[in-house]
Amino acid sequence: MNWNSFYVKASAWVVTMAPKVLFGLVLVAIGLWLISLLKKWLTNHLLKKQVNSSVRPFLVNLSIVTLQILLGLAFMQIVGIQMTAFAALLGAFGVAAGLALSGTLQNFTSGVLILLLKPFRIGDNIIAQGQEGTVHTIQIFFTIIKTYDNRTVIMPNSKLSNEVIVNLSREGKRRVDIELKFPFAADFNQVKGILEQSINAEAGLLKDPVHRIGVSNVEADGYKVLVSAWVAAHGYVDAKLMLQQRIIEDLRGKGLGSF
Repeated sequence: MNWNSFYVKASAWVVTMAPKVLFGLVLVAIGLWLISLLKKWLTNHLLKKQVNSSVRPFLVNLSIVTLQILLGLAFMQIVGIQMTAFAALLGAFGVAAGLALSGTLQNFTSGVLILLLKPFRIGDNIIAQGQEGTVHTIQIFFTIIKTYDNRTVIMPNSKLSNEVIVNLSREGKRRVDIELKFPFAADFNQVKGILEQSINAEAGLLKDPVHRIGVSNVEADGYKVLVSAWVAAHGYVDAKLMLQQRIIEDLRGKGLGSF
């Protein structure tokens, strides 16, 4: 081996590359320092904005890792490392991973959107995918719903973000509608008075908005009366059952009965 030739080439390489490597290392040091400052600021900013605790670490880590990758690519570019093969390998890996995890990634993205946009929150009563119940847990990949008969429904987030969701408790109150049928012999004013007493005596009903009682339909053998009252969204079923029971008892107590 010709050591003189090797020494000359090595010296030339060091002279050529040393400034680039030194500049790249300085850039990396400054970049990592700035990224650490950004991480602290982003964490505090998301905390002040009251972003969901399940999303905060993900957003922070995603931002930091992305910046670190870009910083590494910038260093390689400054040093002179060829990026063609690396970019091709990274692209092929991304395509393969995307195809293999398409459903999982869709659930993941949907979970992030649900936690950020908040179409429903933990404790809300919702109807989704034919299931009605209370939202128990919202995870990144799935949401757990407890039904009223104590079943646990684990629903992929992609189903919740792409389909219709009925939020039953978001407004804080719901309307109870009860329809009763009476013969024409039954005096409507008397019926209305009894129903008014039943509503006023029921503690589980809201005073505002005001309830309504009226004839909803007239048929050949009688007429139908619609009772509409407002209750708190949580406890809707119990309030409806109690109101129906009281109406039946009050009507029977006055010698009236619907049919």
